[in-house]
Amino acid sequence: MSTENSAPETVTPAPESAAPSAPAAAPSERPQREHRGGQGGFRGQGGRGPGGHRGPRRDNRDKPKEGDGPTMIEKVVFINRCAKVVKGGRRFSFAALAVVGDGKGKVGIGYGKANEVPDAIKKGTANAHKHLVNVKLKGDTIPHDVFGQYDGGKVLLKPASPGTGLIAGGAVRAVLEAAGVKNVLTKSMGSSNHIAVVHATLNGLLQLRLAENIAALRSST
Repeated sequence: MSTENSAPETVTPAPESAAPSAPAAAPSERPQREHRGGQGGFRGQGGRGPGGHRGPRRDNRDKPKEGDGPTMIEKVVFINRCAKVVKGGRRFSFAALAVVGDGKGKVGIGYGKANEVPDAIKKGTANAHKHLVNVKLKGDTIPHDVFGQYDGGKVLLKPASPGTGLIAGGAVRAVLEAAGVKNVLTKSMGSSNHIAVVHATLNGLLQLRLAENIAALRSST
């Protein structure tokens, strides 16, 4: 026999790239997630609980709190539009008549002008807040009959029993609601101009006097 056939078999080592990879980690060997408490509050690697994100932040700083101040009643009585003719066409501007009150005997009237309606309302409301006055009320009605006048506006106000309601309309109703009057009879007998009627109503409310006020005035004299 020749030596070529009896030579021992040699095993060639496999290249490094073909080396068998390390066995994959068993499911039981995965890193444990950290428990954060709460309902389902687990946090994995790089995650923030279920879904990997936080929910919307709850912030109560913008919510109104008790003691922020009385709630004011704001009403727009009338919006007037004025058109100015210019070379390119017509240019419009707006004026707003607003009434503001706290519903407890405090009321004010304001007038604002601007090129846009929202700006005019904002100016009128701000002007009304600057001119708040106190009126004398007897419960939810007025203490006695009164007749208010302003320019061409004339308004008659009469007290009414509980359950009657606010028998008024238009500008008179807006002023009385803002002042806090709930039972009253009214009659507008003069001009129908909104500005005149509003100021005539306020003029009548400013004439009101309570019985104790009159008694104190008489005792002082």
